[in-house]
Amino acid sequence: MSKLSLFERDLIAQIDPAAMLDQVLAWSAINTGTRNLDGLAQQAALLVQAFGALPGTVALEKAAPVEAVTSDGRSVAIAHGSHLVLRVRPDANRRFLLTGHMDTVFPLDHPFQSARWLDADTLNGPGVADMKGGIAVILAALTAFETSPHAAVVGYDVLINADEETGSLSSAPLITQLAAGKTAALTFEPSALPDGTLAGARPGSGNYSVVIHGRSAHAGRNPQDGRNAIVAAAALVLALNKLAGPDISVNPAKIDGGSANNVVPDLAVVRFNVRPRETGAADRFAEALPGTVAQIAAQYDVHAHVHGGMSRPPKPLDEAAERLFHLVRDCGAALGQTIGWQATGGVCDGNNIAACGVPVVDTLGVRGGAIHSDQEYLIVPSLGERAQLAALVLHRLSGENQ
Repeated sequence: MSKLSLFERDLIAQIDPAAMLDQVLAWSAINTGTRNLDGLAQQAALLVQAFGALPGTVALEKAAPVEAVTSDGRSVAIAHGSHLVLRVRPDANRRFLLTGHMDTVFPLDHPFQSARWLDADTLNGPGVADMKGGIAVILAALTAFETSPHAAVVGYDVLINADEETGSLSSAPLITQLAAGKTAALTFEPSALPDGTLAGARPGSGNYSVVIHGRSAHAGRNPQDGRNAIVAAAALVLALNKLAGPDISVNPAKIDGGSANNVVPDLAVVRFNVRPRETGAADRFAEALPGTVAQIAAQYDVHAHVHGGMSRPPKPLDEAAERLFHLVRDCGAALGQTIGWQATGGVCDGNNIAACGVPVVDTLGVRGGAIHSDQEYLIVPSLGERAQLAALVLHRLSGENQ
């Protein structure tokens, strides 16, 4: 099925890249840093209106509770924006999941707040690639797909969450719920490379904070009565480093706490990230961590508490996922697009979806680059390219085994 049928030509001809660009320009003008709840609410309202043009029901789902550890060791609740969910033909026997995110990494006080043209085909702006361009692709692809004769016999859910850039902690239960029973999933993160290469296998990711409570004392008069939390934290960092290996990286990133030079510090918070390349490595780390922390706590006579965990499971390429990638590649070939894929070190909601046993391609968004920086750019012609690709994938995927 490498060539386009006459109907498929009509299907993709409906996609309007100019309208998509207008959406990206309007949406990127709204600051939607993950902690900017007002900006996210404004963006969500526009998306409710836009996705309301599709059949089905649109709702804003409340974020699940999330806690974070402060620099003084307290666990505090962190508020998140609502997540948009579109449900179309929920009773269909065969259903798909499409996901994206409305939040960016740029807070309200960041200087990078507006878009500008670098050349006729390249737009620099906050979130234009990651991933307001991807949201425009989802909407255009689904609008075209609804004209497919296959659309009436399948259903789909769309999730646009508001916290992907900070790990999807408040939307993770929703991702799991929506992924259940799906035939396949498409996620619209920007392509892994500017040429359109997709991300294949991904490692997992976990973020941890270990709060260490020691005992304060005068550094000159009675240091022996103190229990130095900073020393224990330093020892823990070295111990964590020993848990790294060929199949997992451990990155101690920050130590909060400490005290004045003449005081034995009684508090430290060690923050670190782990990246297991396979599920077995993640399991082994989870088993080893409590014992490692307990050993350091006993050695330095301090109390230590672990907060956090593995938020993104590893995403290997299994047989079902490879079949979906091959379908995308073949659809690309029919459109004159060369589609390849490669393993990458990043993580996204595709990790969470794959952990539910659902095959997923998670970089079907626009081509671009320099994401998470003020050099972020969108290759504008890729708006239409990727919308055509996604619409054709949905059409052919829906026509299989009918």
